[in-house]
Amino acid sequence: MKILVLYEYPPSPGGLATQGDLLFRGLKELGVDTYAVNVESAQEKEWYYRWFKPDVVIGVGYWGNAPHLVLHPQRYGVQPVPWLVADGYLANYQEVMEDLPLILVTSEWVKSVYQRDGLSGQNIEVLPVGVDTDSFVPRDKNDPKVACVRESLGVSPQDIMILTVGGDAASKGAQEVMQALALINGKAPAWKYVCKVWPQPRTLEQNLLDLQLATSLGIEKKVIYTTNIVSRNFMPYLMDACDIYAAPSRLEGFGMPQVEAGACGKPVLGINAMAMVETLVHGKTAFLANIATEIVMRETIVGEEAGWEPGHRIVFASPRTVDYRASIYDIANYLMDLMADSKLRRKMGEAGRNRVVENYDYRVVAKRFVQIVSEKLGIS
Repeated sequence: MKILVLYEYPPSPGGLATQGDLLFRGLKELGVDTYAVNVESAQEKEWYYRWFKPDVVIGVGYWGNAPHLVLHPQRYGVQPVPWLVADGYLANYQEVMEDLPLILVTSEWVKSVYQRDGLSGQNIEVLPVGVDTDSFVPRDKNDPKVACVRESLGVSPQDIMILTVGGDAASKGAQEVMQALALINGKAPAWKYVCKVWPQPRTLEQNLLDLQLATSLGIEKKVIYTTNIVSRNFMPYLMDACDIYAAPSRLEGFGMPQVEAGACGKPVLGINAMAMVETLVHGKTAFLANIATEIVMRETIVGEEAGWEPGHRIVFASPRTVDYRASIYDIANYLMDLMADSKLRRKMGEAGRNRVVENYDYRVVAKRFVQIVSEKLGIS
């Protein structure tokens, strides 16, 4: 079996790049003949098609990346297998996707979104994202590397550190978490809420809105936003520095940070929706807040990114849920339970670690990929 993996290569610390890189690593460790190439590098991809002659080209992205993931390999007679996340709505490329013998998606929820938006689902298989469980491991807060992370963030040893990680924090539910923290601020143990976001213009604007909310709630001195560029070498120690990982995301097709937190033995607070009902177990590895609001769209404007002309208008035959908001009251209650009980945090963290190692270790995912390709495409 010869596999070419398309993703953001060399990898940045972002989710899609990490997803692709861990699959590449897992395949290499299994002894599969495999190479990695940047998903947008047309010339280098063609070079691999010509001399390597891969049996399968697997590409990591979302449906809008179809020109890079699907159409480009097809142009050279190579079999593409896209491994897709969802952004809440499949706007185009239904015919292209339906004609493929195999599509991989990161969760059953992503599969349901694609089926809702026009695909039959007959060629779709679920392949979860892998996690490096050798790097993301439980570490004591007195570990010098972990302690230095807390110190650099201004979190004291006595503080309960709550963490959210994302490209921006609001999409991961940070505003709901802040509202919940404001509700329990007077009775909760000492705490700090850290939001690690990626520096980019959109994020900077969102950070200002989030910090304005924190100020209006009267908790701005306890909310810390950090926007430094960091590598994957740093992230396990940041995760180990927290006591609770809180991300009741508004849109989540898998939830890599939630799973990485579990690998580090941290209890997770999520939302009872989307992929989190698959990756997290309510009451055992995590608490899942109920849905308070669903954001529904009746129409949308798309353009070149979706394969249409700029300003293309789509009116849905029926309204589409594209976003969720978790109950701040549920979040507040679950946070209070976790903040007040270190034994509960430890118990849930241990269960989370065991679940991640068994189901989401990157080597387990790579083996599952080989099995799916072998069964569905007849390639060995």
